[in-house]
Amino acid sequence: MAREIHYEIFRRVGAKGGWTLHEVVTKRDVALTMAQELMASEKATGVKVVKETYNDDTGDFLTLKIFEDGHNQVKIAPAQEDAPHALPCFKPEDLYSYHARATMSRLLTDYLSRNKITITELIHRADMLEKLEATGTLYQFAIQKVAVAQAATTTTGVQQIVKSLNELATQAFHRVYRDQRKGLFPNPEAHQFAELAKSLSGQGNAAYIFNGALARHLREARGWDEKVLMLITIMESAPSEEEPRKLVLSSIDAILAEVLNGSAALHELMGPAENLGQALNNLVTLFLGKEPEAESRGKGLAALTHHFASDTLPEARTAVANRVIAEFKSSKRLCPDSLTEELKTLRSIANRIVLGIGKYLSHEDLIAAFTLRSKRLVVQEAVGQFIAEAEPDEKIDRILFVEDNIIGAENKRQLANYVMPVLNSAAFENIFHNPKTPLVQRLQRLTQLQSRIRRSGFIDVTREEISTRMDQMAVQMEARGKLLESIQARPTSGLDKAQTLLKLMVGGVLTEGALANKGRAMILGYLSQPGFLTGYMAAQAKDGQPPDSEKLMAELMETLGKAGITAETGLKSIAA
Repeated sequence: MAREIHYEIFRRVGAKGGWTLHEVVTKRDVALTMAQELMASEKATGVKVVKETYNDDTGDFLTLKIFEDGHNQVKIAPAQEDAPHALPCFKPEDLYSYHARATMSRLLTDYLSRNKITITELIHRADMLEKLEATGTLYQFAIQKVAVAQAATTTTGVQQIVKSLNELATQAFHRVYRDQRKGLFPNPEAHQFAELAKSLSGQGNAAYIFNGALARHLREARGWDEKVLMLITIMESAPSEEEPRKLVLSSIDAILAEVLNGSAALHELMGPAENLGQALNNLVTLFLGKEPEAESRGKGLAALTHHFASDTLPEARTAVANRVIAEFKSSKRLCPDSLTEELKTLRSIANRIVLGIGKYLSHEDLIAAFTLRSKRLVVQEAVGQFIAEAEPDEKIDRILFVEDNIIGAENKRQLANYVMPVLNSAAFENIFHNPKTPLVQRLQRLTQLQSRIRRSGFIDVTREEISTRMDQMAVQMEARGKLLESIQARPTSGLDKAQTLLKLMVGGVLTEGALANKGRAMILGYLSQPGFLTGYMAAQAKDGQPPDSEKLMAELMETLGKAGITAETGLKSIAA
C-alpha cells in the first residue's frame, strides 16, 4: 500500500476569522517552523499544521492535526473546524496534480476508454468536459464516491462534501470553457511544439497551456497507437534548452503513463493475446525495451519500446512496471487450462522480469507479487486437480514440480502437506512392493524421489520427515528382496562385492539414511579385507602394463566420495 505524506499550514486572521490554507510542504520540520514564524511575525492570530497521508490504493486522505497555536480561542463547531481539510482539493488548480489525476482516472475509467482519451486530455478539453457534465449520472457518481471516502475520515457530512466538490468541479470546468473561448490553448503542428515550449518557459501556467495544446493536437489521433506515435514525434523534436525541454518531456511522459495505465489502451497497443501469460510476457518485453513481435507491433509501440530501451520515459516505464506487478497480484490465471503451463510461464516471466529490477521495479515488490500468485497455486483445488489422475509416484513428481516453480516459505509449507498423504497411501506402497517390477528398478525410483525431496525448498523438518519415510520403505523393500544379503552371499572376492555395492550407491539405488548407511558399512568392510588394494590395482592393469597407482587411487577416492564415503575414511579402511 503506497502512501505519500504532505503537511498543510493553515492560518486564521482576526478574532473570528476562519481557517485559510497558507502553504503545503512535504517536510514536517519545515511546516512546524513556518507555522511558528507566522505567529511570531503576527501575520496570523492562529495557526495549525495538518498532516495529510495519501493512500494510493484507495485514493483517500487520512487527516491528522499535529500542531495548533493562537492568541485567541474561537469556539467553532467540529464540523466547521474540519471543513477546510475535508476535501482532497481546495481550488481548481489542485485537480491537475498527480494524485488528483490518478483518482479521477480510476473513477472515470469507462468514460475515458469509450472516448479514447487520457485524464490529462479530458481536463484540458472543453468539448470532453461538456460531454462528461451532460452524462449527469456518471459525473455525480464519481463525486459521490470521493465524498463518501472523504467523509469516512472527517466529521464533515457527505452532503456538505458533495456540495463543495460540485462547486470545485464547476469552477474547474468553467475555467477550461473560458480559456478555450479566449483562445488560450494554441493548436500547433507537431514540429511547432518546441517553439511553443520556448515561448511558455518561465510562465506560471506553462504546463496548463502546453497540456491544453497537446490535448487539442491529439484529437486527430485515430487510435491509441497513433496517439502514442504523435506524442513521441513531438518529444523527439523537443528543444535543447533545459526549461523548455523539461516542459515537453514531463508533459508527454505523464500522458504516456496515463495511456499505459488504461486497460483498454494497453490492450489495443499490445494486440490480442492467447491468455494472461502471453499478455504479461508481451508487457515484460515492452518494459525491458525489447522489440515486440512483428505481427503485433504498431509504429507507436515500436517507438515507445525504443525510448524504454534508452530510458527516456521514466513515468511511462513506471506505469508499465506497476501494471506488471498488479497483474501478478490479480487472481486471474496465466494459463487457465493447464497448471503445468501456468508454472512454466510463471518461471519464464520471472527469469525475464528480474533483468528489469532497479529504479522502476523493486525486488521487494516483485517477490511480494510472485509470492501472492504462488499462494493461489497451492490451494487444494489447484493442486488436487493437478495430481488427481497421476500414478502415486507421479503425484510426488508433480508436487515437486510445483515446489520448484513457486516462492514463499509459507506456500512451500502448505504444499508439503500434500506429500505425506500420498506416501502413506496403500496405492503408493503397492507400487513399490510389487514383485512384478525388478527390485533394483523400484529402489532406484524411490531414491530418485527422495533425492528431489532432499533438494527441495521445504523446511528442514519436513524434508527430513519425508526423506526418512521413503528410506523406511526402501529398507522394507530391500529386506524382502534380500538385495544386500544376496551380494554378501556371492562366492566372489571382497573386491568384486565392494565394486557391486559402489555401483548401487553411485547409481542411486540405495536411499539416503539407514539403507545407504548399511551399504557403506558393507563397502568399508570389504575395503578393510587383506589384499583389497593389491587386487584392485591388479584388476585395473591393462595389456600387462603396470597400473598408474596414483591415478587409480584418485579414481577410487572419487568413486567413494560419490557413494558418500569421505577420502579420509576410505584411506583409513583400505587394506593393502
